[in-house]
Amino acid sequence: MKNIIVTGGAGFIGSNFVHYVVNNHPDIHVTILDKLTYAGNKANLAGLPAERVELVVGDICDKELVDRLVSKTDAVVHYAAESHNDNSLIDPTPFIQTNIVGTSVLISACVKYDVRYHHISTDEVYGDLPLREDLPGHGEGVGEKFTPDAPYKPSSPYSSSKASSDLLVRAWVRSFGLKATISNCSNNYGPYQHIEKFIPRQITNILSGIRPKLYGSGKNVRDWIHTNDHSRAVWKILTEGKIGETYLIGADGEKNNKEVLELILEMMGQPSDAYDQVKDRPGHDLRYAIDATKLREELGWKPEFTDFKSGLQHTIDWYTAHEDWWKAEKGAVEAKYAKNGQ
Repeated sequence: MKNIIVTGGAGFIGSNFVHYVVNNHPDIHVTILDKLTYAGNKANLAGLPAERVELVVGDICDKELVDRLVSKTDAVVHYAAESHNDNSLIDPTPFIQTNIVGTSVLISACVKYDVRYHHISTDEVYGDLPLREDLPGHGEGVGEKFTPDAPYKPSSPYSSSKASSDLLVRAWVRSFGLKATISNCSNNYGPYQHIEKFIPRQITNILSGIRPKLYGSGKNVRDWIHTNDHSRAVWKILTEGKIGETYLIGADGEKNNKEVLELILEMMGQPSDAYDQVKDRPGHDLRYAIDATKLREELGWKPEFTDFKSGLQHTIDWYTAHEDWWKAEKGAVEAKYAKNGQ
């Protein structure tokens, strides 16, 4: 494998993966296919060597463009997606187009040219889990975490569109011999994440002198993983994973939103109660939790950022040092939230 395409490679998780590949696998040339929507940013690719990384600005729904690029590559890693739940509740249309139609275009091209394909998905396709205090024995119950065999129960337009794309990949593997793997990952955090997302929104609020906002009671639990660990896992699956298999990526980082926000405040020298509670998101999933046993035991992967607080400090430091990366967008992002009472 000498040439790979990374769709969505100018976005948060995709750009971190590109940096990982460039820094750790010097023989690989990366072609980034990115539409450069609001979530894609050329600045995320700053410092990457031009002889090893090419940015193609284009749409994964463009069949002719995708066909031309895929015909010249060895593998496709598909990160490109509309991914913000709040946006999907306002207008689901772009989610259906990009996440479902775009995926079908990519996998059809990969079948045509017999190209290896890896599909990036989310734990949200599985719906949500009960809070630990609501499980039998306070957390020792069946169904405590998502597994690769868990049934799909998406609850938002975003997660429904990702579930649909996962099922397309599975069908193309069986029906057309697509050489594919799927990974469903828990919530990522780290550098280059758009400031509409939970952790960077709180960090940049504090840096901007704005009181952070917490949806509802803040009891909703997310399973956090540093984006660098996600990148390492994806490379492991791409190079060693079994065709047709699904691998769950997680780092045992369960924290509820209130806990995360209060920790951010504390680490940034603010009172832990210096935030406002706002109306909850419609259909807000209660809890996500990943069982990554298959990935750990079959492929030997394990996370490096096992201490959430140190990973969070790494993230706070990055946003503090890169104010020029996010400052210009801050006002518009907060105005959009304010319009919806959030």
